[in-house]
Amino acid sequence: MFFSNEQMKLRLLIHRWLRLFFSWRVKNISHRNFVLIISVIIGIFSGLAAVILKNSIHFVRDLLTGNFDLSGWNFLYLLYPMAGTLITMLFVRYVVKDDIGHGITKILYAISKKEGSLKAHNTFTSIVGSAFTIGFGGSVGAEAPIVLTGASIGSNIGRLFHLNYKTITVLIGCGAAGAIAGIFKAPMAGLMFTMEVLMLDLTIGSIVPLLLSAVSGATVAFFFLGKGAEFNFVLEAPFQLSNLPFYAILGILCGFVSLYMTKGTLFLEKKMSLIKNPIMKWTAGGLALSLLILLFPPLYGEGYDTITALLSGSSDYIVENSVFYAFRDSDYVILLFLIFLVGFKVVASVATNGSGGVGGIFAPTLFIGGVTGYFFARLLETFGLVELPLSHFTLVGMGGLMAGVMHAPLTAIFLIAEITNGYGLFLPLIAVSTIAYVTNRFFEPHTIYTKRLARRGELITHHKDKAVLTLMRLNNVIETDFLPIHPEQTLGELVRVIAKSKRNLFPVVGSQQRLIGVVTLEDIREIMFNHELYQTVKVRDVMAIPPELIESSETMDEVMKKFEDTNAWNLPVTENGKYLGFVSKSKIFSVYRKVLIHFSDDEE
Repeated sequence: MFFSNEQMKLRLLIHRWLRLFFSWRVKNISHRNFVLIISVIIGIFSGLAAVILKNSIHFVRDLLTGNFDLSGWNFLYLLYPMAGTLITMLFVRYVVKDDIGHGITKILYAISKKEGSLKAHNTFTSIVGSAFTIGFGGSVGAEAPIVLTGASIGSNIGRLFHLNYKTITVLIGCGAAGAIAGIFKAPMAGLMFTMEVLMLDLTIGSIVPLLLSAVSGATVAFFFLGKGAEFNFVLEAPFQLSNLPFYAILGILCGFVSLYMTKGTLFLEKKMSLIKNPIMKWTAGGLALSLLILLFPPLYGEGYDTITALLSGSSDYIVENSVFYAFRDSDYVILLFLIFLVGFKVVASVATNGSGGVGGIFAPTLFIGGVTGYFFARLLETFGLVELPLSHFTLVGMGGLMAGVMHAPLTAIFLIAEITNGYGLFLPLIAVSTIAYVTNRFFEPHTIYTKRLARRGELITHHKDKAVLTLMRLNNVIETDFLPIHPEQTLGELVRVIAKSKRNLFPVVGSQQRLIGVVTLEDIREIMFNHELYQTVKVRDVMAIPPELIESSETMDEVMKKFEDTNAWNLPVTENGKYLGFVSKSKIFSVYRKVLIHFSDDEE
């Protein structure tokens, strides 16, 4: 990239002022206090981003669907979703020129493999993409894009001020906490989200910045959007202890529905990825999405209007704009309609993202959870088994699905309580969220967010040893100063190679650098000084097959498992059979210690 003289002068001036600021900051503001100041700034910007995205989505949606007839079909449902994903796809493909989907997974990958580095364009591109996608009816949520936006704000501010990896990771968490707090006006949920979903360890050095950022983001949202909760909920009656068994059953049901959502999403995403042509992918996904929305209008957009209706006890709203409206007085038709909503919301969400849209599973999870809870309570009521408060079960169902899908029971509990003012149902909310989490976790150890990274060994967890191994790179521990030998060389030639080497291990390499075996000094100690054997004994006669080979694509966790299984001290590294070098335990321990210090220490 070439810069004009004016641009170059401006860049030099900016760098000069930054150096002066850095110098002044080091002398006058401690690192800890500086992080606290930055966390507030990040929270404010993340909250503003959440407000902008939320208002943009509502503006586009109301502009497109404000005059729809509620009693019949609206065929514009066939056009809007496809138009929205097409606009988003063109924006991503020709303007952004980078993948901006799977926001949470991108953050986790940046933390584990990219030193916390997120691209600068992520501070705004996800807002634009998701505004078009969801505003035009894409059946996804705005939360993952806004979390990626907040995390990117934190990452780029941290790198601007040349902060270390540990601090940048905390600032990424600050951005995510501020974004969640801003989009939902729920500061505690923002804090819990960073701990459970982003898996950041809460220490004294990190919890205060996260709290400040979450409070700042929520304050901005309250200022622009008012103090009202996200959903209108009125406690019908105090919690009845006699209903606790039904809440427990709902928790198990939410666990299995969340398992369906996780497995179904990953399965359908895999099938969509088989379509390589972007136009064909947009056509297939867009048509599926539009047809589903035409038949089931509650699938349009985030679905929060449907949740509000269910919390108010109204089922008429959910069948508006559909052919089912004529049967709104039939309990059985409503129950069937709710089953369809749960089943097809997963398909609609994958079709939205697969066809080029940008959005997350946060809102679909709440949608499916609310519908599941309402369905369960209404099913028991319809068959005359027991009469349960529909809105209560709708609310706790949202928490149960979130806890199951995201493996984040604390986030679910605090988020649902904050966005609905449903603190009167804290006990059943805790029970359902915990049971759903345990049920899902029994069958699936990973979430939708982490499954892709876990398969590749690129996921950082709260387990310190595994986290450090994830941060380590195999190419940083490969040693290449071993002198190779050929299998047809004689013992005498081998001894001369040994005399030049500082190692006691020698790879035996054939044609095209393919590893055949290894020779150690221990293998030839008894014959290496027997001159009579120098011409008769060949390397192939004394070499040994290594107990295990390490492929260059393997993770450090897999490498350590091979060392444990073989009890070896050195193992060769190959790439498709071609010799690259050796990895030793001593080298791993040395690099491990450096990474552990880098990962754990805070600047003062």
